[in-house]
Amino acid sequence: MTQPLVRRALDGDIPSIVRFNLSMALETESLVLEPDIIQKGVETVFRENSHGFYIVCEVEEQVQACLMITYEWSDWRNGLFWWIQSVYVEKDFRKKGLYKLMYSFIKSLTDKNDGIAGVRLYVDDDNRKAQNVYKKLGMLKTNYQLFEYSKVNLKK
Repeated sequence: MTQPLVRRALDGDIPSIVRFNLSMALETESLVLEPDIIQKGVETVFRENSHGFYIVCEVEEQVQACLMITYEWSDWRNGLFWWIQSVYVEKDFRKKGLYKLMYSFIKSLTDKNDGIAGVRLYVDDDNRKAQNVYKKLGMLKTNYQLFEYSKVNLKK
């Protein structure tokens, strides 16, 4: 495997990101999402900087992994938290360190910016593999639980 390249996503990466989102929902939650809605949702992130941005990892000039960063303002810390979301690594490239490279890239960006308070993510209680990866990278489990109200209910 050639040296992977981690970078901010470009418009040309949208088809890969859409495909990754569809695959991730099916794999992790047995959800079949609407491709048109996902397409519009991903395109909106590219148009509206306030929504966040995507990071991709290329191997041999092909995007093999991605994640999305969204923002949360913390008045307690007078800074933004970057939330890692929509993490996906192609099956053939898992356990090869691509997520670790993307996380290191994100962490280096936050370390250089005093306005960023830290990095957060949420993970399914049953996803032990992901939890172990996050712990190995130095992330700590918090004492918070996630609650939500959603106008769009996704059905399995």
